[in-house]
Amino acid sequence: MSHPYQALIVERHKHPLHAGKPARFDAQGQGANPICGDKVRVYLSRAGMDVHYEAEGCAIVNASADLMADAVAGKTLAQIEQISRDFETLVTTGRENPALGELNALAGIAEFSSRIRCATLPWSALTEALHHV
Repeated sequence: MSHPYQALIVERHKHPLHAGKPARFDAQGQGANPICGDKVRVYLSRAGMDVHYEAEGCAIVNASADLMADAVAGKTLAQIEQISRDFETLVTTGRENPALGELNALAGIAEFSSRIRCATLPWSALTEALHHV
């Protein structure tokens, strides 16, 4: 992946800001990719739409989950749904979207169709958690 934000992906994989199970949360969702073995569990706290996660997988899964937690913090459900749709467009087309901020670091994933599922797995888990809030 020759995207200029590649360093951010590596940084968020190695030094995540939102990893770990919080002491309190209102809902959780999970996802797994049996093809590569990636697993993620997302924890959602209604207060401020705060997201934490536990992930076992590649740098893309971890970076996507961590950047997702940043992107949805404090947002409404409608805003989160829009961000999620915009993110899916980003990773499937490679077209950056200024509204997505640092999530644009994952635009290069579009060049590698087998990795799109890695990037969207945390978002699927978040959608599941949102249905339980």
